Amino acid sequence: MPRAALASLAAAAALALTLLAAPANAADATRPVLWVGNNWDGTADAIDPHTFQKLAHLNIVPDLAERKAEIALNPERQGYFLAIRQLVGEGHDQFVDDAFTSHDGRFLYVSRPSLADVAAFDLSTRKIVWRTKVDGNRADHMAISPDGTRLLVSASTAGVVDVLSTATGAIIGRIESGDQPHENNFSRDGNLIYHASIGTVYTPADDPALDASKGKRYFEVIDAHTLKVLKRIDMGKKLAEAGYKNMSSAVRPMALSPDERYLYFQVSFFHGFVEYDLKTDRVLRLAHLPLSEDAKKKRRDEYLLDSAHHGLAMNPEGTKLCVAGTMSNYAAIVSRSTFAYHLAAFGTRPYWATNSADGRYCFVSFSGDDLVSVISYKTEQEVARIPVGDHPQRMRMGTIRVGLLGVPAAPKAPCVDTRRFSYRLHSARGVRIVRVEVFVNGKLRKRLSGHDIRRVSIERPPLRKYTVRIVTTHSTGGQVVSVRTYRGCTKGPVRTFHR
Repeated sequence: MPRAALASLAAAAALALTLLAAPANAADATRPVLWVGNNWDGTADAIDPHTFQKLAHLNIVPDLAERKAEIALNPERQGYFLAIRQLVGEGHDQFVDDAFTSHDGRFLYVSRPSLADVAAFDLSTRKIVWRTKVDGNRADHMAISPDGTRLLVSASTAGVVDVLSTATGAIIGRIESGDQPHENNFSRDGNLIYHASIGTVYTPADDPALDASKGKRYFEVIDAHTLKVLKRIDMGKKLAEAGYKNMSSAVRPMALSPDERYLYFQVSFFHGFVEYDLKTDRVLRLAHLPLSEDAKKKRRDEYLLDSAHHGLAMNPEGTKLCVAGTMSNYAAIVSRSTFAYHLAAFGTRPYWATNSADGRYCFVSFSGDDLVSVISYKTEQEVARIPVGDHPQRMRMGTIRVGLLGVPAAPKAPCVDTRRFSYRLHSARGVRIVRVEVFVNGKLRKRLSGHDIRRVSIERPPLRKYTVRIVTTHSTGGQVVSVRTYRGCTKGPVRTFHR
């Protein structure tokens, strides 16, 4: 084997079986946090995803007076600023829509709808280090690339998704969309973008007979490197082909199965979600979830921005979904296989759902109650409620450097579940893991194949002492073997070698 390949495998071996790599410098240590964007008061809260305590509070509009003065001098922008307040913000300005952290935990990137921009905050100074005006007059949902170098931001009124450099804020590309571009997601390997536009959800023309007045609404699969639209689908037509007539084409929040073959998405006015096969391009099933008595009485034009439901996440194993039932004021955990559901939490206007980094919890923002609900995927019960700022909507897991904003180091996580272990798999730069075999006490327990495998889990390991051996096959053809012995909650050292 060539020396360069051996060096690459050696580097991969050192990282093959870790939960988190220790930082080279203690000053660079990071910890996970949940960032909650408080839309109406223009702030963001950093939450400990294990203790559920608020760690920091950040002003996202320190330049508000300057921005308002700038907007007042431009009649078009002033018109949109007021329209956003009345038509979208329910009488409130929208100052925080989406937020992502840089991978090194030093910066927070925030889209600010009413200000039509994205701002990058240096978390060591709380100051804006760059600010980019998006195309058009409103900034909406974002996504960050897996390598952390690019941001996608939906420029609502311009019909495009702007692609920004996280280093400078410069717009380095644009993606063609429909009317009111909305949701954005990168594939795990960073090669594809899944995007949807939702049309004019703020008009009262909500009768199915007037559906065309909502504008162009598409689900798109995009090459993340060339920004070329590879596939454009009208989901309303796909639903009709499957026998579901008079359903909206507006794809709202979405979740992908772990193998990214199956798409689960919410659509305007529908109380539930759709299962779609991206390989065969057809609707498979609909999950029908309950309506509250109050929701049953509402006309379609009384729905909040056409959202019957708005918030969807899937656990890492791909066995359960977490659903924000917006107009019925609940959050539900739904079995992926049967669509059986359990109503897990209740509150006013749940509007987003996202997972904790370890996949144990689903966080749901109850925007009308100014709180975040924490729901256990395992027990399907609410385990905590976290007070936050005014009108929380989007939430994202991220990182922060220890010490910034006064955030302390993360407490040592307790051993809470010895009946299931999940392993993050790492490889050298440019090398993919294409096959994984997991042995417990010498017996094969799991075998996976894929394009770029990042995680593997095992269920019901032995109660006392056992040894886990993970064999990863890399895209270069080499293999790395990692071995670790467990005694209850105590983990022995990792031994790695390559073949």
